Order: sequence, then C-alpha cells, then structure tokens
Amino acid sequence: MAAVDSVPATQAGPPPTTPQQPPRKRGGRRDAWLLVLPALIPVAILNVYPLLRGIYLGFTDARAGFHLETHFTGLDNYRTLLHNDLFWSSFKIGLIWAFAVTILQFLAALGLALLLNENLRLRWLARTLSLVPWAMPPVVVAIVWRLVYDPNNGPISGAWSALGFGHLNLLGDFSTALPAVIVVGVWVGMPQTTITLLAGLQSVDGTLHEAAAVDGAGSWRRFLHITLPQLRTVIVAITSLNFIWNMNSFDLIYVLTNGGPGGKTMLPMLFAYNEGFRYGHFGIAAAMGNVLVVVIVGMLLFYLRARLKGAEE
Repeated sequence: MAAVDSVPATQAGPPPTTPQQPPRKRGGRRDAWLLVLPALIPVAILNVYPLLRGIYLGFTDARAGFHLETHFTGLDNYRTLLHNDLFWSSFKIGLIWAFAVTILQFLAALGLALLLNENLRLRWLARTLSLVPWAMPPVVVAIVWRLVYDPNNGPISGAWSALGFGHLNLLGDFSTALPAVIVVGVWVGMPQTTITLLAGLQSVDGTLHEAAAVDGAGSWRRFLHITLPQLRTVIVAITSLNFIWNMNSFDLIYVLTNGGPGGKTMLPMLFAYNEGFRYGHFGIAAAMGNVLVVVIVGMLLFYLRARLKGAEE
C-alpha cells in the first residue's frame, strides 16, 4: 500500500485575551480632592467667606471701632434703608446709569464692530486702537476725563468759551453731571463690547448673506434678518454682563465726582461705601450690598427669561 501522507490537524489554541482595565484605586477620588484643594482654599478664603460674612453683617449693628460688640438686629437695617431718601435716590440714579450706559455701549459698539468687520485698509491698526480705553485703569481714565471736563482749562470748556457762551462746568452742574459721567462710562466699556460683537460677526455664515443678496435683500434687511439673529446669544451675554458691571460701578464715579454735585451722581455702591467707610455704619453698608445683589440677580433673571422666550418664539 502506498503511504498516505497525513496532514496533521491544527489544534485550536486558547481564545485571545482582551486587555483588562486596571482596577480603580479606592483612593483615586481622595487624590483628586487633594489636587483640587489648593485651588479651592484661596477661593473659599477670598470669595466665599467674605460673601457669607457680608450677608451676616447686613443683619447686625456692626460699626467701626475697636472692641465694639456686634448684635444681631434682624431686619432693622433694611427698615432703615426703606426710610432713607438718599438710598432711594442713589438706587434711581444707579438704574438710570446702568441702563443708559449699557444701551449706549451696545449701540456704539455694534456700529464700531460692523465697521471693523469690513475689509478696510489698516483694519488691524483700528482694531488695536479700539482697545486703548479698555487697557487703561479706571482711575487713570477718570483723571484724564476730569482734565477734559475741567471748567477752567479743559478743551470742552475752552471751545465753549470760544463760542461766546462762557465757562462750562459739566461735572459741577446739576443738570449735566450725570450725562457727563454716562459718556465716560460708555467710552470705557465700549471696547470690550466691540471685541465681543466683532467675534460674533466673524462667526456669521457668509453664504447666508450671499443667498439673501441674490434674492434681492438689501443691506438693512440682511442685517435685521441674518446678522442680528446670529448675534442673539452674544448680545444677551454681553449686555447682561455689562448691566451687572455698570450697576456695580464705583471707582470711575468716585474719582470723577465722588457722588456730587448734590448727590446727582451718587450710585448705590458709592452710597454703601460712604455708609461703611465714611460714617462707620458697616451693618447698613452690608445691608445695602445685600439688597443690590438681590435686585441685580432678579433683574438679570427677568431679562434673560424675556430674551430666551423671544428667541424661542
């Protein structure tokens, strides 16, 4: 018989093993907290504790002085504020200031952002120069504008006198002090709003404008129906932040007018500062701060709700 070559049968080996994930250590979460803790400690010390301390002081009779006992007085400070005419006056002026500066900042910044978004010569230089007011410290800005508004040597008063109208004291007159500081507030905050809106404009899809232009839509209609809807999220965010910052303004007004003349530019934060550090009424000042926080948060929630409801519709 011929030998028949037998082919050895292949033996099935063991199934391939899949790499297993190493078991998590029980101390992994503890190690993560240890890594985060160095960052949380400064936040707790510098932000959380002063906030809680300020809220507490608003319900006490805390005053300036050494070895004075602080007593819990409940809502007495808030009742005092309700009967304080200067408090209501400062709150009214603060709302006028915040709304006027926020609206004018947005309108001026939107126009400037639209201009800087065009393909113009030396556009890079114009964008750089538009950031100059934002880069200057508020105290320096206030000092510069005090020189501009100076009734004796300022350029505005000098031009007014050259026209034969006499000296012009914008910061010292009851009727012009608030509009004058509003102009400064708009000038200071406009660059940040401009850059934010400019970033939003650059994210708008250009094909939408091209398609609308082919359909016969003009520049104004394209702006209303394409540009503004695309900027809605950016507009809500920047105007909300601007309103909060403007409502909490202090240093600019403090250097410009210190609340004068006759309290015509007395903003809420300046009123709280005077109560706490000029008259030593820490409890009243803290209560004023608490009221301001509640009002700002309430108005912000109302504003955002209205904007989001309009966006959904």
